[in-house]
Amino acid sequence: MLRFKPHALTAALGLSYLLAASPAVAADAIKIGVPVGLSGANSVVAPSVVQAAQLAVEEINAAGGILGRQVELVVADDGSGAVGAQKAFDSLIFQKKVDVLISMETSAARNAGLPILARGKVPYIYTSFYEGRSCSPWMHVNAWVPEQQVPPVVDHFMKAKAAKTFFLVGSDYSFGRGMLEFTRKYAEGKGAKVVGEEYLPMDGTDWTAVISKIRAAKPDALVTSTAGGAPNVTLTKQLRAAGINIPYGNLAVDEGTAKGMGADAKGIFISASYVTSIDTPANQKFLAAMGKKFGADLKTPNDLSVPQYEAVYAYKAAVEKAKSTDSKKVSAALSEVTVDGPRGSIKMGKQRHAPLTMYLGEVQADGAVQVIASFKNVDPGSQCPNLK
Repeated sequence: MLRFKPHALTAALGLSYLLAASPAVAADAIKIGVPVGLSGANSVVAPSVVQAAQLAVEEINAAGGILGRQVELVVADDGSGAVGAQKAFDSLIFQKKVDVLISMETSAARNAGLPILARGKVPYIYTSFYEGRSCSPWMHVNAWVPEQQVPPVVDHFMKAKAAKTFFLVGSDYSFGRGMLEFTRKYAEGKGAKVVGEEYLPMDGTDWTAVISKIRAAKPDALVTSTAGGAPNVTLTKQLRAAGINIPYGNLAVDEGTAKGMGADAKGIFISASYVTSIDTPANQKFLAAMGKKFGADLKTPNDLSVPQYEAVYAYKAAVEKAKSTDSKKVSAALSEVTVDGPRGSIKMGKQRHAPLTMYLGEVQADGAVQVIASFKNVDPGSQCPNLK
């Protein structure tokens, strides 16, 4: 069983290890490293990701572990950015000697960590939706890419809302720009016009100038792609305060963040591979287990935390298929195994990405997501053609 246990590291490292194994965990435990943004832009959503990983590890240990070995979770704060990620990856791989990395991160953090991953040669399951086409022989992705997520939003705005002009707003880094580049090309390919495209730094909080440009351009619809967490909150609050009430699609907000935003989130359209209202036995079992474990401290399960839960089980399946924790064998097996979890059956076999069922939803006043349409087994498209 795992528990929160603060562990002091020097401020210079910028790392915060939050989980340590109890004495019941064997000395030969399999170590899962989780570099995640406990501070910075992702700090709004990171706690839910940690909780999901905790539950998966607890369940696996209770069932006998992996190949008879118990599992230990080691969490490091990557600060939601490049510098912190470099330190977190280095510490987890070379000092803590984890067997695998499993985590959602900002694209800036992921990109900074990949060269360290290449040196350390450990498997990495990236569990965050992202802008696509990030490829490494050591990395698999079980979350959505633009080809899976953008079309439902744009198509809905054009068909149901008669939108012909779009304004795009994002955080100024690879995710924000990559998502909106795809959105612009997709919308224009459908005959729409993009009348504005604006960005703020990841830590930017004052959207006044951007909102003025939106007001001047008078678009039919707004699509945003900000760093998950805090920027979603600040942008949405300021849009609402400014009286911007056009159809609003947010490519980065998760259900947990939406609930935390309160009434400001009402009316946001999202496209996600997970919503809590998925009515399947697997999802109901997962939600019940999360509620039982965390009680009043539960963070809303969402499209960032559920892939984390499933990825821990994917790693278990890959190790058992490989009959080893050998990095090369496990990396090969990760493309072959299927996990049946809250989102359904997930297999990262399409160039190390996964076909996913996607849900188009509208956020309600209580933060819940009302599903408007679902799209089964949406192909991720060509992501990493040079990787098997």
